Amino acid sequence: MAKEVYQFQAETKQLLDLMVHSIYTNREIFLRELISNASDAIDRLHFESLTNRELLGDDDKYEIFLLPDPESHTLTISDNGIGMNREELIDNIGTIAKSGTKAFMTKLKEAKEASAAVSDKEMIGQFGVGFYSAFMVSERVTIISRKAGEDSASKWESTGDGSFSIEEAEKEGRGTTIVLHLLPEFCGDKAEEDFTDSYLLQRLVKKYSDYVRYPVKMNFTVEETPKDAEGKPLPDAEKIKRTEVRTLNSMQPLWTRNKQDIKQEEYDELYRSLFHDWESPLETMHSKAEGTVEYTALLFIPSHAPFNLFHTDYEPGLQLYSRHVFIMNKCKDLLPDYMRFVQGLVDSPDLSLNISRELLQQDRQLKLIGKNLEKSVLGTLEKMLKNSREKYEKFWAEFGKALKIGVYGSMYSGENTADKLKNLLLFDTSGESAALSTLQEYKLRMAESQSKIFYATGKDRASIENLPQMELLRDKGIEVLYLFDAVDEFAIEALGEYEGKRFQSISRGDLELDDVEAKEDKKKAETVAKSNEELIRDIKEVLGAKVSDVQVSSRLKSSAVCLVAAAEGPSLAMEQAFADAPSPMFKARRILEINPGHELFARLQELHEAGKDNESFKDYCDLLYTQALLIEGILPEDPVGFANKVAKLMAK
Repeated sequence: MAKEVYQFQAETKQLLDLMVHSIYTNREIFLRELISNASDAIDRLHFESLTNRELLGDDDKYEIFLLPDPESHTLTISDNGIGMNREELIDNIGTIAKSGTKAFMTKLKEAKEASAAVSDKEMIGQFGVGFYSAFMVSERVTIISRKAGEDSASKWESTGDGSFSIEEAEKEGRGTTIVLHLLPEFCGDKAEEDFTDSYLLQRLVKKYSDYVRYPVKMNFTVEETPKDAEGKPLPDAEKIKRTEVRTLNSMQPLWTRNKQDIKQEEYDELYRSLFHDWESPLETMHSKAEGTVEYTALLFIPSHAPFNLFHTDYEPGLQLYSRHVFIMNKCKDLLPDYMRFVQGLVDSPDLSLNISRELLQQDRQLKLIGKNLEKSVLGTLEKMLKNSREKYEKFWAEFGKALKIGVYGSMYSGENTADKLKNLLLFDTSGESAALSTLQEYKLRMAESQSKIFYATGKDRASIENLPQMELLRDKGIEVLYLFDAVDEFAIEALGEYEGKRFQSISRGDLELDDVEAKEDKKKAETVAKSNEELIRDIKEVLGAKVSDVQVSSRLKSSAVCLVAAAEGPSLAMEQAFADAPSPMFKARRILEINPGHELFARLQELHEAGKDNESFKDYCDLLYTQALLIEGILPEDPVGFANKVAKLMAK
């Protein structure tokens, strides 16, 4: 039959135009798409041959073959799968109905209608385009195909200009051969990516199609030195070139094997290879699910955190495979952000290769997989905490901050993340043991009369233990949680309480201790405050907007002064975490507490008797406030003025 020319379906023509004229940043995926198509064709033949063995003939060994030809600037991808006849070539390649691209065109149309800012190029970058991706690197594409069980073959050819031709052809054996006549920029010495380079093709197959179940083969030319009868190289002999066939893919994904048959060393090797780590993972999780959704997951918790784990440029996410074919490197939709430290992959036959990031967000199966994976990781961490405390504390040192961010984030996400994570949190404490403590362990050590869980913030253990506010609680033998990270107090705020015990900062509001001595101290402070109302008022007037209030303290023992925050609103630590933020919502309401039993209080009384405008009285008020700032680790607004006042006082 003579060559016949057909026009592409209108939508397909539009798509081809986009392929040819778009600047696609990841053009190399065309090879993945064509190999995946070849694998699907072999799958179909294998299925059909189960009931019709004659389809295989004498060729029962499946393979995909790559043939790069630098001289003719072509790359050929062939398979011995089911093949296509004339009608199927027209239907499957020439029209959009069976090409898998109709959804892409619909998405493109919706995006254009929604916003003119969304370009064709952006849309292509977000959607797998199957066979048509070949036109991104080719000026002409030729397909020669012979369907299994038939004698004739057909040739399909197009330059992507809106039309294609069909004619009879000769082909030995079944299957499909695709010849890509490469564009000048994709072949030759000056090409940025030369797709006739055997070693580049080998790398791309390893990256995208390593686990395709059929061998992907290619010829390699190797040079050898001739050897004598004993197998020793002949001196001064010219090297001989020969061609050898290599299989480029491993075909057997580690994660598809029974995990009982896999050694930890094999898991470690795969992890280091996939994620370019020099250390073995801290923990490995290998699971397989069947039922509503089918998938295999291989997840790793690294031994150390990358330096940019909490930077905006860090990209979390798992590798995504469909039927062992790599489709996405960083799928962020499988695990919540607080599990950004998890590395690994998910392989599911229920996912399409032609899946965009937008579709992923709406994919019900993917969400179900994600929930199962989150539950699996949490279960692993709980077991680690219970059975391997040393290992868990190593994990906590590297990734504990991520869990705390997850707790804080639950305030805004609407998820019950805080409840999921509260028993996984670890804290330093003022307890006699230097060991980290869970909230459950802290609660078990609490006295029956203790109604709150107390915590303190600071840069390290020493700075917290030197806080004046710690004196009272230390004297009473009350254990205090130590919070060192900026996010810690935000996480505590998100929790609010633990098993009926409310959290209480030692530097925020009234401690509300219930014992008899505490009540007496509070009553004594109220009496002193009442008899010194004018003094307290004038101290507050001198300090002005620096403080929201000045109070006589019932929490101080030996220290003269301390700075606390009001019970409502941000704490001092929160204010410092957002020191550069101009918003008043991040400003703590500072309260200066003065110890009425300290000799400096008596000195203030003496100076105040000389008048509130007395310079010495004003200097003392300012010095006490600045001292309280320094105790909290906050630099004074006027360090030079503070130094001068100290020098002036010392000179007296």
